[in-house]
Amino acid sequence: MIARFKDLCLDATDPYALGAFWARVLDGELADLGDGDVRVDPGTAGAGAESIWVNAVPEPRTGKTRVHLDLRLAGAGPDVLLAAGARLVREPDSEIDWWVLADPDGNLFCAFAAREGQPPGPFELVVDAADAAGQAAWWAGVLGGRIEASEKGPASVVGGAGFPWDFLVFDPVPERKTVKNRMHWDVDLLEPTPAALIRAGATLLREPDTEIGWWILADPEGNEFCAFGPDSNQ
Repeated sequence: MIARFKDLCLDATDPYALGAFWARVLDGELADLGDGDVRVDPGTAGAGAESIWVNAVPEPRTGKTRVHLDLRLAGAGPDVLLAAGARLVREPDSEIDWWVLADPDGNLFCAFAAREGQPPGPFELVVDAADAAGQAAWWAGVLGGRIEASEKGPASVVGGAGFPWDFLVFDPVPERKTVKNRMHWDVDLLEPTPAALIRAGATLLREPDTEIGWWILADPEGNEFCAFGPDSNQ
């Protein structure tokens, strides 16, 4: 194990609108950070053990959403999500038994009907992958946890250090990543630098400088993530 999961981040052209949506959906608290960014702090509807940061960016979302949350509904349908401002993209059909929706910034996410014994709210983070098993193995090496995988389907990391939801899922897709992810996650390093991550196969994209106090890296399939050392601040 090299690091612990820290939190989830979303890029947005309008962080206040997007943050307000996710705060309402997750029954969380919206914090204005005073610099154009906002933070959704955990609530009672399963927002997770960590906060969700919504960061202002000038560029609009383009391309397919390759990282998304799956939510468990409190009832049989997504009416509450639609009332909060979600847009319905796809209903359950002969191929899927969940709803696909989009948040106000156009990021897709999935909603599953209520199930006895499972609380409402996020229960897994899903990442598109060309090599699902390879990605799950790499992130299990970073965060710890065990791998659950089928021969050709998704591969999941269960019980990774600090991970606030049930599963970190890598879903096999044919297309490769081409643009920056609008959603990414951060990790807390167990050592002062990300040297162990780089030795494991991460790519260093940016070092701490006068503007940021953390490292920006990419995993073996190019998914951006931020790594914070013991002395970093956010």
